[in-house]
Amino acid sequence: MSGIIKFEDIKAWQKARHLVNEVYNLTKGKAFSQDHALKSQTRRAAISTAANIAEGFERDGNKEFLNFLSLAKASSSEVRSHLYLALDQGYISTDDFTRLSEMTAEIGRMIGGLMKYLRTCEIRGNKFK
Repeated sequence: MSGIIKFEDIKAWQKARHLVNEVYNLTKGKAFSQDHALKSQTRRAAISTAANIAEGFERDGNKEFLNFLSLAKASSSEVRSHLYLALDQGYISTDDFTRLSEMTAEIGRMIGGLMKYLRTCEIRGNKFK
């Protein structure tokens, strides 16, 4: 994790932040915006992805960070699941679905890579110095 001083330096967080903006833009569409439950859940899952990366980083310990990264990864998959539902309902285009689905999968892979690194890293965080 060298070179990461603050959570904003984490590439997965940067990508998750971009996902939030994309989800907000997508859910502003007329049909999608009228499905309040799906719109809210999709937005909340996207927000949760970025927020859990940030919160976990600030916990100053690898075990807690790993837990929050696991939650972030799951939230990213939740967004992808909601995108399938939005596609099924005709709220989004196939192109938008594919683009955001690929983005959520990439975020999941990035988080997974960070989790793998943290499990093998000898540095345990400021909490354990």
